[in-house]
Amino acid sequence: MFSSNPLPPNHRLKITAGTSYSPSTHQPVSVNSTQPFHLESDLISTDLWVRIQDFTHPSPQSSKTNPYFTSSPHHPRNKNLYSLTFTLRFPPRTTVNGNALLFGNDFDHPIREYLPPGFGTGLRIVKSTLDPSLEGDVYAEKPYLLSPGLAGWNFLEIGGVVGEDGDEEDGDGDREGNLIVEEGARGSGVEVRKTCGIPDDADARKRYFHDEQVRKGFEFEGGRVYKADFGNPYLDFNAFAIRLPGISFHVGKYVTETNNVLRYVLKNRETGEVYFVVCFTVDLDSDGDGEEDEEEEEEDDEGDVSDDEDEDDEDGGVGVGDVD
Repeated sequence: MFSSNPLPPNHRLKITAGTSYSPSTHQPVSVNSTQPFHLESDLISTDLWVRIQDFTHPSPQSSKTNPYFTSSPHHPRNKNLYSLTFTLRFPPRTTVNGNALLFGNDFDHPIREYLPPGFGTGLRIVKSTLDPSLEGDVYAEKPYLLSPGLAGWNFLEIGGVVGEDGDEEDGDGDREGNLIVEEGARGSGVEVRKTCGIPDDADARKRYFHDEQVRKGFEFEGGRVYKADFGNPYLDFNAFAIRLPGISFHVGKYVTETNNVLRYVLKNRETGEVYFVVCFTVDLDSDGDGEEDEEEEEEDDEGDVSDDEDEDDEDGGVGVGDVD
């Protein structure tokens, strides 16, 4: 164990999301909510759910848990300590190549001084056994760990096409309540999976898309609804710990004003375009009563974010050249 001390009790975890790296586009996300947090830009329409098992930093708008973790006994997702679930709908008459759409973590500052001995070995085990398509360098000046979504997401559903009335062709629509994604397809998405030769099983689908040429042969279609779920048992946001195979350590003692954010991003490696960003931030100024959070979240009760604000502060991300 690299450190046995979690964060001080007055430090709280806050989650925000937006359509760019710029904090000006971000708003608070309610953890374990059964209703989606909506993100809208010229590049994408997204509904987002952030779930943390047995969440120990709840606010009046967040809950301790979510049916996601208990709805199906013995389901693989029950091992997850957290989950990011989201829908994706790109604009009509556009496409995004399957090899270009990346999902994962990036940072705008070095983190190598905070990594314990053996971290690289644990990461290589994860890459070799779980996600060979994982790309990144945690020892770089701007570290990143990104995977093509097709090969990295736990579960993927390909849905139908949304019409001008906002309804999906199979009648479901692309905005739901407490979405729990299962591997598969619906509507015309069934034919898409069949035509592309995508296996029905989630693990088989990930293995299928470990092949770069196979990913390059897939296109995310504008107007079609895709639903994805990502989570794992390696990040414990309650204990502020990382638990990789063979190594486990707390990160609380390394949290500072410049090193207190874990960022998830969905981006395009070919164009550099950012679709959405989710930040897990340790609030160093929190007094532990949640009143400030409550006021912030009440100001945005509907949980919708658009990209109407200036988004010129995007130098925090990984450049296109960093991920080949």
